[in-house]
Amino acid sequence: MQRARLVKQDIPNDIYEEFLTATELGVDCEMMGLNPHRDRLCLIQVARENGSCALVQVDEANPPALLKQLFESEKITKIFHYARADCAFLQIRLRIQVKNLYCTKLASRMARTYTDRHGLKELVKEFTGDNLDKSITSTDWGRPELTDDQMLYAQSDVIYLFHLRRVLNGMLQREKRDDIFARALQFLPDRIEMDVRGFGDDVFNH
Repeated sequence: MQRARLVKQDIPNDIYEEFLTATELGVDCEMMGLNPHRDRLCLIQVARENGSCALVQVDEANPPALLKQLFESEKITKIFHYARADCAFLQIRLRIQVKNLYCTKLASRMARTYTDRHGLKELVKEFTGDNLDKSITSTDWGRPELTDDQMLYAQSDVIYLFHLRRVLNGMLQREKRDDIFARALQFLPDRIEMDVRGFGDDVFNH
């Protein structure tokens, strides 16, 4: 496994050029909390399958221009686990509207109806046998220098997404749910926009 490169503010030009040629990228975010209107977005992890992985410590006052171009490109699929939360943070904190989304959590909820456990740790364990240590998630991601454990955790959150996407797509096709999942993905940007504007899940309640 190639070691991730920790960078400040934006991805370097060489990684940007590499990512431009990808058809899909794995993406994750680390924040100071779960409220995008209050909490700072600290780190963005981006990886190409079997290629580079960049851990970008962002400065919200200077949004990353190269990442914005990548994330708003329609040509590259961006794979998240729980895209709804990460993309709301990206839009509110950095004014980035991610295009061409894929969400492994949404795919899991629609494919793996035999369980109510849809976390990344559970998916990785079921489909690869590997054990992710998720205890690092509740640490200070706003610190100027990340620990080795934080960097390893951040990298692991994106490198599995490509395999998970393939496996979950296969399950959705097998169970004849791929069509409804595709429509759910089409709606996802609207659901994210509703979150950004302050409409919670209760907007659908009776």
